[in-house]
Amino acid sequence: MDNTAVKEWIYSQETQAVRLLQKLIQEKSVRGQESKAQAVIIEKCREIGLQLDIWEIQKKDIMNHPFYRCDRDDFSGNPNVIGVLKGQGGGRSIILNGHIDVVPEGDEAAWNVDPFSGVHRNGKVFGRGATDMKGGTVALLLAIEALKATGVLLKGDIIFQSVIEEESGGAGTLAALLRGYTADGAIIPEPTNLKLFPKQQGSMWFRILVKGKQAHGGTRYEGVNAIEKGLEVVKRLQDLEKKRNENVLDPLYGNIPIPFPINIGKFESGKWPSSVPDLAVIEGRIGVGPHETMEGVEKELQYCLEGLSEKDRWFEDHPVTLEWFGGRWQPGSIESDHPFMEAVSEAYLEVFDSPPVIEASPWGTDGGILSKGGNIPVIIFGPGTTESAHDANEFIEVRKILQSAEVIASAVIKWCEVEYQ
Repeated sequence: MDNTAVKEWIYSQETQAVRLLQKLIQEKSVRGQESKAQAVIIEKCREIGLQLDIWEIQKKDIMNHPFYRCDRDDFSGNPNVIGVLKGQGGGRSIILNGHIDVVPEGDEAAWNVDPFSGVHRNGKVFGRGATDMKGGTVALLLAIEALKATGVLLKGDIIFQSVIEEESGGAGTLAALLRGYTADGAIIPEPTNLKLFPKQQGSMWFRILVKGKQAHGGTRYEGVNAIEKGLEVVKRLQDLEKKRNENVLDPLYGNIPIPFPINIGKFESGKWPSSVPDLAVIEGRIGVGPHETMEGVEKELQYCLEGLSEKDRWFEDHPVTLEWFGGRWQPGSIESDHPFMEAVSEAYLEVFDSPPVIEASPWGTDGGILSKGGNIPVIIFGPGTTESAHDANEFIEVRKILQSAEVIASAVIKWCEVEYQ
């Protein structure tokens, strides 16, 4: 099929795409405040003519699923949104999944613009969520609208999803899956800088409690400093990270310095400068490879910590406590020769006249929930950049939103097939 009309329509909508992205950024959809941005999505879905399903997640409906890890009890007022473009029948279906939640803006003084302004300057739109991943969501909607506006009739269904809670573990996508939304393939436009990610790293949050013994700072030798013992734990984690990554031979990780990182995000201890602290709390994140299981990595970290007593006898009688808490993201993967991978790669080749760069994601996504929970082949492909995500002065290039929309529209045509009349 000649996609010239679809391409021309997409590039004619640049101004409208920028305005939609600006409206989404201007609604501060941090955790628990997603509703106003979802209202913008709902309005756009109605304008396109999608069949809408809008609902508030009920914890009781998803809490018993093994993938559920969420410390949020109340989702009321902040709905999931699904928009369906029904096909003519007989074709393969596709999920186009984007998350509406964004991380907090951080130190506003580090921004050159208001983080929720959506400033458009020099071909870029700035603001929290621009690259992660409201720009990607605009690309999805632009692709769907282009197919509708140019009269392309598909055999298979398009299921557009705007979900909450991705940044905290994926409860929104899990709820959509358990509501019955499945498909023959899925694209998630996280910020890949127009690379294809057929493999997604998983991750888990952990907390380690390190015990010490209190004493007066003037006679600190009578105590055991939990901070010092905590530093031994950190060194042990660094050694584990090195061991876990030194034999990663998968070529898709060839350009990633640390394929499966162990990050220390918090280290807290002590309440008084003149006291020896008796407890240190370390919180962090461990990456999980597409070839690994959550349970296997949990055991590996536990075994690593049990070995602390080999070099320090303090840990024999005062072993550390390992806890798993908060978000976790399932790993996922698709075979390099899978038909869905071939369809998306062919669409990319048509748009750019060169094959795509194929890598593995350095972070977790909702893709693992869809692939492991719903047996849905998932590809991560989007217009933003990882370097800009979660950073001050987050931005996205408008040109790449349009390009990704063109690739996605072409991939949908190939995957869902066209009904000729």
